[in-house]
Formats: sequence, C-alpha cells, structure tokens
Amino acid sequence: MFERLFRLAEHGTSVRTEVLAGATTFLTMAYIVLVNPAILHDAGMPGAAVAAATCLAAGVGCLLMGLLANYPIALAPGMGLNAYFTYTVVKTMGVPWETALGCVFISGVAFVILTVAGVRQLIVAAIPKPLFAAVAAGVGLFIAFIGLKSAGIVVASPATFVTLGDLHQPATLLAILGLLVIGALMAWRVKGAMLIGILAATAGGWALGLVTIAPQPYSLTEMTATAFRLDIGAALGIGGKGFTVALLEILFVFLFVDLFDNVGTLVAVTKRAGLVAPDGTVPRLNRILFADAGATIVGSLAGTSTVVSYIESAAGVAVGGRTGLTAVVTGLLFLVALFVAPWVQAIPAAAAAPALILVGAMMMSPLAEIDWDDPGVSIPAFLTLITIPLTFSIANGLSIGVTAFAAIRLVRGKAKPSDWLLYVLAALFVARFIYLASV
Repeated sequence: MFERLFRLAEHGTSVRTEVLAGATTFLTMAYIVLVNPAILHDAGMPGAAVAAATCLAAGVGCLLMGLLANYPIALAPGMGLNAYFTYTVVKTMGVPWETALGCVFISGVAFVILTVAGVRQLIVAAIPKPLFAAVAAGVGLFIAFIGLKSAGIVVASPATFVTLGDLHQPATLLAILGLLVIGALMAWRVKGAMLIGILAATAGGWALGLVTIAPQPYSLTEMTATAFRLDIGAALGIGGKGFTVALLEILFVFLFVDLFDNVGTLVAVTKRAGLVAPDGTVPRLNRILFADAGATIVGSLAGTSTVVSYIESAAGVAVGGRTGLTAVVTGLLFLVALFVAPWVQAIPAAAAAPALILVGAMMMSPLAEIDWDDPGVSIPAFLTLITIPLTFSIANGLSIGVTAFAAIRLVRGKAKPSDWLLYVLAALFVARFIYLASV
C-alpha cells in the first residue's frame, strides 16, 4: 500500500526512513502549537480553541500535501502572518477577529481560483532558475538563524543588532550539547541522528528542570469557541458593513506573503530533496498548491490564521524524507497533539534548535550551482541569499532577488518578450516596497 501511494522505491527511501523524517519534522515545528495560540490570543481569540485549531489545520494540511501531492512538505499556521493577523489587522486596524478569519478564508478560495487558472504555476515558472539555488541557501541561513536565536547563541543587541549570547545559560548549554550530539551522530552516518538528538536534548532539559509544564484544563470541545466563527460577509463588505480599502489591503497581504513564502519554501525543500526535474520544474506543482490552499481554508474554518508550507520541513528531508509519507506522519502526529495540545511544550525550543542549525548548514550546497562570475546572476543571487535571513522573510528575499535580476537584465539590453511575467512581478514588487515605505 505504501509503495503504491508514495512510490518509495522510485525515490530511494523506505517506510522506516519516512517515519523518522516525519517525526523529526514534527519535533522541529511543534513549537507552533504553543506560539500560534499565544499570538492569536492577543487578538482576543480563546487560546485553548486556537491550540486545537492549530493542530487540526496543521494535521489536515500535512495529510493533504502527503496524499495529494506526495511531497515531504509540512504545513501549519504561518509565523509572521499570524502576527500580521493579530497586531496589524485586529489591534491596529480594529477589525474583529471573526472578520479577519473571513479574510483568511477568502484568500484561500482566491488561491484555489488562481491555481485552477494556472496563475500560481506561471509565477513559479517565471522565477529565474539561478535564483532557485539562492533561495534554497537563503532559507538554509534563515533556518540556522532561527535555530541560533532559539538556542540563545545569538541574541539582539542595540549596538550591533545581533551579538553572541550568554553561553553560560542552561538552555544555551543544552542547545550546544544537542548540537554536538547531532553533529557527531551525523558524522557517524547514524540514521535518525536529528530525531535522536532532539529527544536526547529534551530528556536533558527535563533532567535539568528547564521544562516546566502547567497545562490548563483542555478538551476538544474548546474548538467550538473559534470553529466556524469567521464572518465572510463582513470580509466581503456585504450586509451594510461596506467594502473598505483596509480590507482590500488585508486580502492582498495574505495572498502576497503566503504566495511567495510558499514558493521560496517549496523551491528550497524540493531542491534539497532532489525532487526538482532536470529542466528545473517542480513535478505535480498544481497539487502542491491545491494542498496549500485547501489547508488555509480548513484553518480559517477551524479558527486560525493562514496556513503555509514550513521551512522546518527541511529537517525531515535532511534525514531522508523524500515522499508524502513524511508529511503524512507529521500530520498524524499533529492530529495526536490535538488531544494533548498543552503537553507539546515538553519539547523545549533549545532542544529543537540544534537540528535547525545543522539543517541550515546542509542547505548551502546549491550555492555551487550559481555562476558567481556573471554579475547578472551573482548580484541578484547574493541579494536573495542575504536578505532572506536579515529581513526574516523569504518573501522579501525573493522579491528583491527577482527585482534585481529583472533590472540588470533590462539595463544590459537582454530583455525578451517571453520574459514579460518576470517584469510584471518585478513591477509589483517595486510597488509593494513603495507601499511599505509609505505606511
């Protein structure tokens, strides 16, 4: 059955490897079960209900990706978009969270329409292939930066933006120990090195008293506080509430950021897994995009913000995940977490951080594919590579890289009519940057 569904032999993998990969991906992104409710609670949403909705949306999204598209890519409510939902849409614009959920639902439906029309596929095809390698490596730096931050090895500094953290902190020492354990196991070619390292660090955290759990009373019925509470009518501006420019802006941000974050993650993970076709295309792309759109719709109905592809999927790919079985395992673990959501905090951030750091290191290999002697390629590639981690946004890095690539191509007189969508995208990115500078 597994062979028929996922074509394991064709991808050079096994059930055992895929299960290890799925569990590793889950452990590296389990923090979302705690962080997403904490952020959306500030929007006035019940925390326990959002925790359940987060698990359900992530579980369904991963299952859709695995069964429909057969890719080892995990999905969950997106960091960044949940903060935009809470602090910009609800708290700054004064939009009720029910209306904001309606906007999330509409953006998911719009994604389905754009996928059916082939627009999203055209956009992916229009991105210059040299930037695929830069995006993959940039996402690697991004993942490593997140890991270093979670470990406390890198901290904020008013003088230098970032600096070395206090290495005497117990959590930081635990992360460094985990880094050494995983690194040594990987050097010895031990299967499941990252999963073993995360579990070992978690056990160490328990032993050192770094994990404190005080779960609140919780049951699946909590989800009724947010499930199907979205107000699509208000989001569309019907019922006398009026369609406003603010709501149009909300829809645009949900669409734009989700689209290009997902494209960047998709490119990085598939490239790392060796799933990109020889001509640079991504097989079954439309199925991947349908899975993503469907997960966002389910998430809005359950009561959470936009669902996106997660860069932590690269952790599962790094331990051998190559098919949708990896995503299915991750999804099943999220559905199990649905019943014990408050207990997921047993995995401290410092335990998952070493895996993210080492996955980042493993994602640097595509840089060898870039022609660094050609300024028309190397400049956009470098800008993409550096701005993804430094702006904390895959979408920003991809936007700057595409714009730079189009601009250099234009001034060198190498523009072709067939590249029209590239220049349309670059113009939209420039308009976005102008808009961001004005708000």
